[in-house]
Amino acid sequence: MGRDLVTVRHRVAGGRKSILCRFKRSDMDTRFTRGKSPILERSLTRPKTEVSLSAFALLFSEIVQYCQNRVYSVSELQNKLSELGQQVGMRILDVLVMREKNGKRETKVINMLLFIKVNVWKALFGKEADKLEQANDDDKTYYIIEKEPLINAYISVPKENSTLNCASFTAGIVEAILSYSGFPAKVTAHWHKGTTLMIKFDESVIVRDKALDGR
Repeated sequence: MGRDLVTVRHRVAGGRKSILCRFKRSDMDTRFTRGKSPILERSLTRPKTEVSLSAFALLFSEIVQYCQNRVYSVSELQNKLSELGQQVGMRILDVLVMREKNGKRETKVINMLLFIKVNVWKALFGKEADKLEQANDDDKTYYIIEKEPLINAYISVPKENSTLNCASFTAGIVEAILSYSGFPAKVTAHWHKGTTLMIKFDESVIVRDKALDGR
């Protein structure tokens, strides 16, 4: 392996295989932005800061390792990642609503999903999500599709653990944002068309949405 690559290897539940994370050492030289005032004095509308890709890859690999050391199966690992993602979603929601929507909360399902597809994705990953689709046979189910999600870019999963999708972390973020916005839903990550986040809303959300349409 070349000198410009850094490898982080983690054991998958069971102990015999590893999750392999690789990123370029040269990425370490990319920018970090430091604020010049105490965090509580900073404006919510200040220019967005960026973190280098390698720093993100290293931090996320440590998150995966932290979760992995506390579980015994792939499903438990995905649940742990989702729980941590929910903590992020809870915290980012208020900031984005103030910064992007001037404090206005969405009341319609499709508007809320577009807010996530566009605003949330740009804040987290610097781009919109690739696609937003609704299930053909279920009005409670929607899909956010990412062909090459950044969260999985440096994760290599052994074949025997092929169901593991670390985008469960992102699913947790989306689930928290929806739930704390008044749209309770269950969000899970799946390998389909790249990575697909499946969003299943509570029945009450759809009933309310249809009632709003009828006004």
